[in-house]
Amino acid sequence: MTDNLAPDHPRVVVMTGATSGIGAAALKEIARRPGFRVIVGARGTGRTVPAGVETLPLDLASLGSVREFAAAVTARLDGTPIDALVLNAATQSRKVAGRTADGFETTFGVNHLAHYLLARLLEPRLADGARVIFTTSDTHDPSIFPLAPRTLEPEKLAHSTTSRFRIGLRAYAASKLCNILTARSLADSPDLRKRGVTVLAYNPGLTGGTNLGNPSPAERWLMNAVVFPIFRVIGLVRPAYVKGRPERAGEVLAQLATGDITPPDGHLYASLVRGEVTYPEPAPLARDDEIRDDLWRRSASMVGLAP
Repeated sequence: MTDNLAPDHPRVVVMTGATSGIGAAALKEIARRPGFRVIVGARGTGRTVPAGVETLPLDLASLGSVREFAAAVTARLDGTPIDALVLNAATQSRKVAGRTADGFETTFGVNHLAHYLLARLLEPRLADGARVIFTTSDTHDPSIFPLAPRTLEPEKLAHSTTSRFRIGLRAYAASKLCNILTARSLADSPDLRKRGVTVLAYNPGLTGGTNLGNPSPAERWLMNAVVFPIFRVIGLVRPAYVKGRPERAGEVLAQLATGDITPPDGHLYASLVRGEVTYPEPAPLARDDEIRDDLWRRSASMVGLAP
């Protein structure tokens, strides 16, 4: 992130998914720091954000809304560059029957396509030395999550019609794989590399208290009373199953965005494990350049941009 701005030109952070869970914790951490200006995209009204944080309408289930948000951010900044773009929002459904305003399966449309489009639209507004953070998940990795994708077929993900419960979990895991692949594509952009822009994919790990998937009270009880205790036992041998706190996950997200944490050279994927930041290799599919480039081209076509 740039560090030579005058006091009257605060560092600009643009965020999605900043009004609950991990994002809210990250927003609180960033907003309390002097010298930062934060713009948050939020759906609906009545969203509570820290004093001084600016909000603009954003519905990630509509590519039109994404375009309007990008235009509104650009207009509001009036030439001031963006120092950090934090793409944190996500949705998770039990099934894949939902559709976005543009006709795409909701999980794929919100978690991947909307953020792909937003990153493309705001890329020219990034400051030299800026940071782009995609919040992903270790559920993309079959060695950690049994329902993780073993192939990637973007067209099928975009238009899936299967409504079985586990397909919803598969869709979420696949969308998180797409986030990593998109981060890799941006990181290899000659223009962004020339400008010293850092692109990262962040896995906050298994985190309690985020309300991802909008669980019912009964489902929340089941998770707390049955699932998480089982995970605690599994976590004795599989660290990825150790439940973390949203405050810690958000703190790390903020530190990645502000530049307080910088991964070692050659590492794009940062993973929070037992409260500590690690830099493992993502799953083999996430490191496949052919799959990465195919996703980029197909995503560009879906959102109406040139590759």
